[in-house]
Amino acid sequence: MSDQGKTATWGQRLAAGLGAWRYGTVLGVFLLVVGALAWRLVDLHVVDNEFLRKQGDVRTIRVESIDAHRGVVTDRHGESLAVSTPVQTIWANPSEIDADEPRLTNVARLLGLQEARLRERLRKYSGREFIYLRRKLQPEIARQVLAMGIPGVYSRQEYRRYYPAGEVTAHVVGFTNIDESGQEGIELAYNQWLSGESGRKRVLKDNRGRVIKDLTLIRDAKPGRNLELSIDLRLQYLAYRELKAVVGAHDARGGTLVMLDVDTGEVLAMVNQGSYNPNDRSQLSPDRLRNKAITDLFEPGSTMKPVSMAAALESGKFKASSTIDTAPGYRRFGRFTIRDHRNYGVISLTDVIAKSSNVGISKIATELGGDTIRDLYARLGLGQPTGIGFPGEAVGVLPAPPKWRPVEEATLSYGYGMSVNALQLAQAYMVLANGGIRYPLSLLKAEEKPVGERVLSEEVSFQIRGMLREVVENGTGKRAQPGFYSAGGKTGTVHLVGKNGYEDSQYKAIFAGMAPIDNPRIVTVVAVDAPQSGEYYGGEVAAPVFARVMGDALRLLNVKPELELGDAKAPRRASGERG
Repeated sequence: MSDQGKTATWGQRLAAGLGAWRYGTVLGVFLLVVGALAWRLVDLHVVDNEFLRKQGDVRTIRVESIDAHRGVVTDRHGESLAVSTPVQTIWANPSEIDADEPRLTNVARLLGLQEARLRERLRKYSGREFIYLRRKLQPEIARQVLAMGIPGVYSRQEYRRYYPAGEVTAHVVGFTNIDESGQEGIELAYNQWLSGESGRKRVLKDNRGRVIKDLTLIRDAKPGRNLELSIDLRLQYLAYRELKAVVGAHDARGGTLVMLDVDTGEVLAMVNQGSYNPNDRSQLSPDRLRNKAITDLFEPGSTMKPVSMAAALESGKFKASSTIDTAPGYRRFGRFTIRDHRNYGVISLTDVIAKSSNVGISKIATELGGDTIRDLYARLGLGQPTGIGFPGEAVGVLPAPPKWRPVEEATLSYGYGMSVNALQLAQAYMVLANGGIRYPLSLLKAEEKPVGERVLSEEVSFQIRGMLREVVENGTGKRAQPGFYSAGGKTGTVHLVGKNGYEDSQYKAIFAGMAPIDNPRIVTVVAVDAPQSGEYYGGEVAAPVFARVMGDALRLLNVKPELELGDAKAPRRASGERG
């Protein structure tokens, strides 16, 4: 073979070898890629399947809370006083929204927001995925916002607290904050009871955060428990109406009215002036939030005279037929002088109460001693918590000096040098009304009659009721006569205390009483602060409120009228004696 032939044969062999090598290389690479892909498939579907599935779920499955509505607060007849209604909250994902979006102008208008402020917030929090735009809106407004179809604007359901009786029950029921946590009143005192327990669920969302499907219920929402108050909304309305009217008519600083069930200690009505509307807190001021019937203290004045008289009768040193010489109409204790409206001379114990004689009751106190009077005050619940469980309750002051000075005994007997709240005063009169039994007070409806404690004899309480009847029929409380029902009670007029002590021209007008007097059903205390109309005595300002409220209340409670049409006395102006 020639050299040329040998060269061609070698070239062919080299070409064939190179072709085989290339083929093998390509085949090897191909097989390697196929193997790698096969391994990756095995890795994804077998080895890392659980991990990857969880990662996918993290990006598409979320756990969301399920809001639970707060328990309903009702009056004793089931009338709603506080309810939670479903509303919508508008929120946004700033990372999905163009802050220059033109439609945000309409969003701001519907939500009541400043447009510039809204756009500024979206720019400021552009790295976040959640901000509130407006919470707890009416569903119709939320629907209009969502109908614009702006990417990144969403809604969720929440609950909003609503108070059907508004300012009429505001001081008792209180209110919640935007997260439905109690802030005042019953809402605060029973917050844990009323609060629901939120639930949780797994949901499937798209890449814009919108819920596509509910997947699994983790824990169902547990609604709050309902609460039935002792308040009778009918009586609450009429008490509020009359108190508001008298405060307005006398240009008074404020007022308080408390009504108790004599036989159970339940609070049937509790109102104050001024008040506030818990549904609209735009004009809310701190001084209007106080439930003054429980939180504000005052000297009860002459309304304590019947209690001091009860201590006298209980002691055995005095009888209902005893008399007291009140001449010359005043008593001096050093530089301090106690005076009556005029010199009554020798009068009966009944007249001491009916004419509201400071001299007469102070002489009785001197005979008894301060400890005897104070002991009965304490047994009736003065100077100690009522146990009603209302936030901010003021206990009051009941003095207990190691040695009583004569002037201290005297002033204690007619309600000075001590302090009570309106509820404590009503509790004391409840004991006088029901035959001497002190029941625990309650703002919750009693399912059965509570167990009371006897703190005064039935005979003494009966005698005191006879004296209280005389106050209304012939004494300082003539304007407290509630129409077709008999009544008994006591007037009180005390100086208000200011920054520099007693204010000479500012008074609190008080009336505490019960009806019907022979078999009392209700006790009511009325107190009006600083009336400015010229009238300021308890018999002039507070007694007529008592008359109107008690007359209407007894009719609403179906208490049979005692007096005939010709015998019924309309509330009239007091004359002669002052209380």
